[in-house]
Amino acid sequence: MSHVTKRKVSPEVDRTDGEPAKRRFAETSTDDSEETPNAAEATPEDPADDGSRQADERRERFKALKARQNLSRKENHKESVAENQRLQTDPNLLASLNRKHAIASHKLLKADTVDAGEDFERKRAWDWTVEESEKWDRRMEKKEKHRQDVAFQDYTQHARKVYKRQMRDFKPDLEAYEREKMEAVQRSAQSGGLEIVETEDGELIAVDKDGSFYSTSESTDFVNNKPGKAAVDRLVNDIRKAEEIRMKKRRDRGRGDDDEDVTYINEKNKQFNQKLARFYNKYTADIRDSFERGTAI
Repeated sequence: MSHVTKRKVSPEVDRTDGEPAKRRFAETSTDDSEETPNAAEATPEDPADDGSRQADERRERFKALKARQNLSRKENHKESVAENQRLQTDPNLLASLNRKHAIASHKLLKADTVDAGEDFERKRAWDWTVEESEKWDRRMEKKEKHRQDVAFQDYTQHARKVYKRQMRDFKPDLEAYEREKMEAVQRSAQSGGLEIVETEDGELIAVDKDGSFYSTSESTDFVNNKPGKAAVDRLVNDIRKAEEIRMKKRRDRGRGDDDEDVTYINEKNKQFNQKLARFYNKYTADIRDSFERGTAI
């Protein structure tokens, strides 16, 4: 039987052998702990934090866009309401209200002046000069004449009204007039019909020697006149406007409808005839039919 010899090991040796291992482990741990902050500093930011920051920025940008959208919606609604009110407002009604307001203010001022024992016309005249007052009186007189001259009387009076309206809208070309006048003077002077005489003051005077320069009832120089394109266009526009006015009045009177008999002269007369027809047509139908057939006695 073999004997196994056991070697006794000194505890110091074991302690000595174990200490380097512990020391090495401690040194390794210390080195790792010293390298950890550097590793943390070298590591980039956390992706979760970066994503949350981007989400916050997007959320703020979305809120700003939504606020702008709400503001634009409110402004568009306000403009739409204002435009609708403008379209629904009748200009004629607005002018009528302004005129009524002016009349009411005038009457109120007159009543206050009379209650104070003062002359209203005299007090109101203090605000104007004599020239302005006379000009206003002439304007009122002209307006009254024009108001009385509205109804149709005869064709002469109608032609006069048309002529006055055309002359009011007519804008004379003074430059062309002066140019044609000088050309006519030069032609007459060259032909010997005019004689240019200089006075003592140095003023030039054209003397018509044979009386052919100025037009008379026997003159035929007007046949040589050729109106310009602008004058022709103005004449065409006047004729077109007159035709449009005539057709508008015809439509207003109901004459544009060929299927209906015209038994009235204006809109109020038409309404009156319709009111009569509701009550008496059933009694006069036979008489009217007889008149249309020509068999009435």
